[in-house]
Amino acid sequence: MTIDWMHFTPWHGLVGGLLIGLAAALFILFNGKIAGISGILGGLLRPVKGDLLWRVAFLIGLMAAPLLYALFRPLPDATIEASNVTLVVAGLLVGLGTRYGAGCTSGHGVCGLSRLSLRSLVATLAFMAAGFLTVYIVRHLIA
Repeated sequence: MTIDWMHFTPWHGLVGGLLIGLAAALFILFNGKIAGISGILGGLLRPVKGDLLWRVAFLIGLMAAPLLYALFRPLPDATIEASNVTLVVAGLLVGLGTRYGAGCTSGHGVCGLSRLSLRSLVATLAFMAAGFLTVYIVRHLIA
């Protein structure tokens, strides 16, 4: 394994991580809710009165952020080396996992760990282990 030093951008990652942490902290401070994307999106499936607007605004903000970024810098090239079927199956598995795990990586990994939640620690370790195992199988056993 080698590191592509030309595209290694630790400062961008640091600033992005700080912004995500700040946004999650402000979200719980002002809204009293965890900034877990699967929970926010899932709440739209069974909307509660007075609960719809902030969820829609949050998701619009997620989609608008890259567009805003593109006003100042070019978007990075994205290459997806998977078929549409693979992407659909992967998306369904992630969705199923977030329902069984009672949250996603943003809810458990960012917000839950910062609250010192044991359940979030276990979930995040499970997410990471599953990711490591998947990469190992796909890159070393199958390919």
